[in-house]
Amino acid sequence: MSKSTRGSGFGRRSGTVTVIEQQVHRSSQRNARFAFVITAVVVFLVALVVAKEHMHPLLAVFVAAPLAFVAGALAWVLVRIWPVLRLLWWWTPEIAVTTFFAWSWTVLAANTPAPVTLTILAVLVGVPSAVTPIRRRVAAITWCVIVRHRLRVCFAQFIVANKSGSLPLILGAVPTPVGERVWVMLRPGLSLSYLTQQLDKIAVACHATSALVEQSGSGDSAFVRFDIKRREVLTATVNSPLVDLIDPAIPVADKRPATVVPGLDLPDVTDEPPAAVKTPRSADSKKPAPATASADADDMSDWI
Repeated sequence: MSKSTRGSGFGRRSGTVTVIEQQVHRSSQRNARFAFVITAVVVFLVALVVAKEHMHPLLAVFVAAPLAFVAGALAWVLVRIWPVLRLLWWWTPEIAVTTFFAWSWTVLAANTPAPVTLTILAVLVGVPSAVTPIRRRVAAITWCVIVRHRLRVCFAQFIVANKSGSLPLILGAVPTPVGERVWVMLRPGLSLSYLTQQLDKIAVACHATSALVEQSGSGDSAFVRFDIKRREVLTATVNSPLVDLIDPAIPVADKRPATVVPGLDLPDVTDEPPAAVKTPRSADSKKPAPATASADADDMSDWI
């Protein structure tokens, strides 16, 4: 965190530029101390057990202590600079592109005349702007970079992270036919159901029509995928090979197939339904039905 105080003619005002949040700064400092102590103790005990098998235990202490201090210091440095590494990861595309163009401009300016350098620069800028497929591809990649930062703003502004203030790790982003897809590794304190309730705010922050989130894979619920939707591709006109076979002058109700499928020409088949087939009666069916007793006759079972 860096602070600067500037005076003016009408009074004093304080301007603060925050690179790492104060809460994250304190949390990383505390975690770095824990990492140093735990790593140093573990390495010291392991090194002491191994070293005393080859030398006196007192000499083993002097061998294990420096190793423990070095290992603990490395763990402290790694945990301490993790917020800075994460910040550099977020800005990696911009840093890489800026470095590449600055290096290219320096090389061209040192080895080629100024008119040639300006011509090459005009071609590099003009061709992507004039060719539609290249321009769309560049715009899609640019939106991927922008969406990563917009999601980071969403997590920092209105999505609760955890008590230490550490934000989820935003991984890569790729363009899709409808927008962008971003993979995010969540930190403790967030869940997929909670993010689902914030999708309308995420869509507004990303300047999109809608946003979706779902678990990426079935092994880890902390690994989720955001689908940012900007356009609808299902409403586009699709060319069909059947367009040339249909006469637009014929009404829809009167259109009939113009071709006959070979192998299905059956002239003997008529549209009339087949006549009912009479099944022969069996010998049992010719026997007369047994006579039934009348309702007034006495039933013999009542007297037995």
